[in-house]
Amino acid sequence: MRSTFLALLLALSSSLFAASQPNILIMLVDDMGVMDTSLPFLTDASGKPKRYPLNDWYRTPNMERLAAKGIRFNNFCAMSVCSPTRISIMTGQNAARHRTTNWINPDNDNAGPQGPPDWNWKGLHKGDVTLPGLLEGAGYRTIHVGKGHFGPRAFDGANPANLGFDINVAGASIGAPGSYYGMQDYGGKNPKRAKAAVPGLEKYHGTDTFLSEALTIEAKARVDEAVKAGKPFYLYFAHYAVHAPFDSDPRFADHYKNSDKPQQAQAFATLIEGMDKSLGDMLDHLDALGVADNTLVLFLGDNGSDAPLGNEHAVACAAPLRGKKGSHYEGGMRVPFIAAWAKADPANPNQKKLPIAVNAIQSQQAAVYDMFPTILNLVDVKAPASHALDGKRLDTLLTGKADNSRDEKFLMHYPHSPHRTNYFTVFRDGDWKVIYHYFPTEVSEGSHYQLYNLKDDPFEQKNLATTNPAELKRLMQGLIAGLEAQHAVYPVEKGTTTPVKPQLP
Repeated sequence: MRSTFLALLLALSSSLFAASQPNILIMLVDDMGVMDTSLPFLTDASGKPKRYPLNDWYRTPNMERLAAKGIRFNNFCAMSVCSPTRISIMTGQNAARHRTTNWINPDNDNAGPQGPPDWNWKGLHKGDVTLPGLLEGAGYRTIHVGKGHFGPRAFDGANPANLGFDINVAGASIGAPGSYYGMQDYGGKNPKRAKAAVPGLEKYHGTDTFLSEALTIEAKARVDEAVKAGKPFYLYFAHYAVHAPFDSDPRFADHYKNSDKPQQAQAFATLIEGMDKSLGDMLDHLDALGVADNTLVLFLGDNGSDAPLGNEHAVACAAPLRGKKGSHYEGGMRVPFIAAWAKADPANPNQKKLPIAVNAIQSQQAAVYDMFPTILNLVDVKAPASHALDGKRLDTLLTGKADNSRDEKFLMHYPHSPHRTNYFTVFRDGDWKVIYHYFPTEVSEGSHYQLYNLKDDPFEQKNLATTNPAELKRLMQGLIAGLEAQHAVYPVEKGTTTPVKPQLP
């Protein structure tokens, strides 16, 4: 009798504890840059949001809705290609440290002809310290919906269920869908794209259900299950949108058909709007379930824009920023980031623990790996002491205030080729940014180095490498120290395994 009473008491205590823990929703959008939205992220000299033509081209009312509930960052950095960012979110580490420094080809090691032979092509493995794994150990229902791209087809990382997720819907080794159309079985009916067919969505095959909508339906169903079970949930909802192929979403095509932009750009805009509808549907669903006030929403892109509007070195698809996905310019590495409680409730103890400014803009620099320690602190979970962390908590920045304890540094390491820009490392320190190119013949400026002052020249038009030698040397010292501290791997001399390390000017 006594043992039965104790068992019931423990079960009740466990249930109450679970109910008090905050739910976490990360919505990650593939290839969405900071300008691919009607929500302005960039600001004028006074700090007020400033609209640019691309903000009037895209339609993202639900991003605007979420931003009105919380804070958006206009200086939030990611790696310039997808797998490095995704593993940084999972581990709280910079790509230079976890060494998945390129997107992961599902079937072949794509280090590049002079890429580091010991880079981490295999990605994440069973037993690695991951955010969902730590949350699962704390009683969370951990849910993966959408794109994985954490490891190649034949290895552990191909299946997110090996990496701490209780549930995996549609996650695999692929980095892009074979098709967005249910009538095409999401790629399965195209022999040339069958290896990239999105798995686990057979119930939608042969229907008119667009991929973004199918994933949203699945995400809502999995949240329903967690809430019904009385479990706090961590939902990592990683849209395949807005990655190529640029299949037009017929629900929104009429909004863009009369524009002067090419068809692929119109299709890209429909993918953006479909993703935004998904965000709105999730917010509505959280509210209908009565859990919105206890759900933290973190919305972001995984790398810069891949809008089909221009090349990677121009001011075009991320205008007024220079560059796009894969490049070393701000258009390739700056992404949208919005943090908000899905519904404000000042009395909620979790919102008291992590207060978030409302309808605010944060201009201090932060990065994708900062979400890891922020979430763990909120839920009172600690990472193992042996797990190196590069991320720092966002708590103060989320209030809209400056955090003077943070340094304004960001390192992005891409020792690979062929891609849009080859063999480079970027280091930002405050207003200054240096780009080091390992092989000078690839640099249009004719130098190993590019140096920009982002305060004076936010759109990276004037290379100061030859006119500011002292600043160049200081930045390069920081770049080299950062790579060494994170035990980075380097490209190699042609035909050898001898690493080519960055050199001071």
